[in-house]
This record gives sequence, structure tokens and C-alpha cells, in this order.
Amino acid sequence: MTLTLVLAVVLVALVFEYINGFHDTANSIATVVATKVLSPGQAVLLAAATNLVGALWGTAVAKTISSGLIDSHIVNVTPELLICALLGATVWDLITWWWGLPSSSSHALVGGLCGAALAGAHNNWHALIWSQAGTHWWDGKGLWPKVILPMITSPLGGFVLGVVVMGLLFALISWLGSRASPLINQFGKPKFVNAFFGKAQIVSASAMGLSHGMNDAQKTMGIIALALAGATSAGSLDQLPWFLHFLRVEQDAAKSFEIALWIKLVCALTMAAGTAAGGWRIIKTLGHKMVKLHPINGFAAETSSAAVIIAASTVGIPVSTTHNISAAIMGVGVAKNPRAIKWTIVERMVWAWLLTIPIAGAIAYLLVRLVEALFA
Repeated sequence: MTLTLVLAVVLVALVFEYINGFHDTANSIATVVATKVLSPGQAVLLAAATNLVGALWGTAVAKTISSGLIDSHIVNVTPELLICALLGATVWDLITWWWGLPSSSSHALVGGLCGAALAGAHNNWHALIWSQAGTHWWDGKGLWPKVILPMITSPLGGFVLGVVVMGLLFALISWLGSRASPLINQFGKPKFVNAFFGKAQIVSASAMGLSHGMNDAQKTMGIIALALAGATSAGSLDQLPWFLHFLRVEQDAAKSFEIALWIKLVCALTMAAGTAAGGWRIIKTLGHKMVKLHPINGFAAETSSAAVIIAASTVGIPVSTTHNISAAIMGVGVAKNPRAIKWTIVERMVWAWLLTIPIAGAIAYLLVRLVEALFA
């Protein structure tokens, strides 16, 4: 394992993180932009700041990506394999970004890792950790408890919470509007409701940015830490000068390790740069095409989605920000008026969700096979 290849993994991982900013951070600020509570520039600054805080808040998801999905005793996790995994995810992300489809960068990365690992293990499916029990139900490992099951339950949770929160807010406004006090009656007026929830939506948008940093920024951290830990174990970083010793990542017998502060900072800042550069295609799909949003709707969707993502991040589940905010917006739209949702847009999004893991995996698998053929 040469230092050049290791640095190539870091570079490709950061490119993926940058493109993740096109996709998933755009999703996290789509509602606050669509409701005109914040300008795109203000929303990007808010997302960058809250992403950074979230990225520094725990490493459970990073550890799942780095050691909870692939059995490194069966497949040799080389820099070439990691680069192919990242490229598989990146290619699919760029395709769906170009189409304006809010697919999941998280699942693209998981698909890329699985496809590359399967190719590297010469089609030995045991290279993928399907399910390993932990001390508690939430700390097990594997694709089933950490990816497949949450892929279904987390958007469902976002949808249900979106319906419930929106319904409760409508009921509260109706109740307050029926009171005798003129001040309380202001709650029934659209102008007052929009002004109040416009301010409240800044808080809910901050929660979305925080949750996104806790989950998505950590996935690339896991890849970078995995590459550096492998290089450290192989001795590739032994001859580095003292001022580059921060690149070394030590791991224990269980193949676990801590995520260095510099990795967290670089990933969070790279994601913020990607958001600023190209996220508006997906913001348009989520915030304008699927259902018309007002501040109260944006507040309900962001609050519901952030609650699900923060809960998942705490136990190390790499859920999709895209799936959750999209499902929460659908739930809010259903509570508002089921006919207001443009279901043709929803259908396109669902197809992108279902195809992400297999297509990203297939691209990564073919890339590994191509590398093997070229350098055999």
C-alpha cells in the first residue's frame, strides 16, 4: 500500500463529500429556501455552520461505515478497492444530480462499498456483513440492521411524523384562533402564522443541518479513517516526517479506531463547499415541484426529519437525509391536502431510491474488475 494510493483515496473521498453537498446538504436546506425564510446564501451559511457542529458530535456512523459493513478478514480492503467504491457512488450521485433527483448519497456509498467488496472477494458474499448481534438491539452490525431495515423504517418515520406534526400544528392554530382574546386570534391569520413560523423555521433548519452533519459527514470520515488505518497497519506511513504523523490512524485488535479531529473538520468543510456550488437543482425538486411549502409546512417537515436522523445517528445508523426530508415533506403535504402532492415527482424519486444501492454497487464492482484486468 503506497502513500500515493492512500492520498488518492483521501482525495476521491473528499470529491465524493463535495458532491454529497450537491445532493444531501441541499436537501437539508431545501425547505427553508423554498419558503423564502432564508436566501440561498444565508441558508448555505447556516448549513455550513450546523454541519460542522454535527460532524464533530460523535462518530457512531463513521465507525459503522469503516468497520460494520465489510468483513476485512475475508476481503482485503485496499486503496484501489476504496477508490472504486467511492467512484461507483460518485458516478451515480452525478447522474441523479443532473436529473434533479434527490437520491441518497448514503446508500450510493453503501452500494459502492458492497459492490467493490464483492468484486474484491471474488464473489464471496460472506465478505458482506449481513447481521451481527451486539450487546443491545441498537449496537449490532451489518447491512440488515444498519442499512436495509432503516431504509424502510426511517422514511416511514419521517412521513408519519410529518403528518402528525403538521396535523397538531393545524389543530393548535385552529384552537388558538377560536379563543376570545384579540391577541390569540392573531394565530388564525396567515400573515401572523407565516411570520411566527418563519422565525421558528430557522431553528428547525438548524436542527436539519446538525442532523445532516451527524450522519452524512461521518460517512466519508469512516472511509478516510479506514484507508489511513490500513496504511498505518501496513507500515506505509512509518517514514513520514514528524509534521505529517497526524495522518497515522491506529486501530486495535477489533479493527476499531477513533476518528481524528482533522478528518472531521476537512469532511465538514468540504461538504459545505459542495452545497454552495451546486445544490439548487435538488432544492427546486424538493422545495417547489413536489408540493408548495409555507413556513409552517417547512417547520413541520424539518422538525420531523431532524428528529429521525438525530435518533439514527446516535446509534450509528447511516440513514438517508434525502429519504427522510423527502418523506417528511410528503407527510406534510398529505396533512395539508393529499391532492396537492405531485405524485409523478414522488414516483421518480422512489425509483431513484430503489435503484441507488444496486446501480452504485454494480458500477463499483465493474470498476474493481477493470482495475484487476488492467494490472493483472
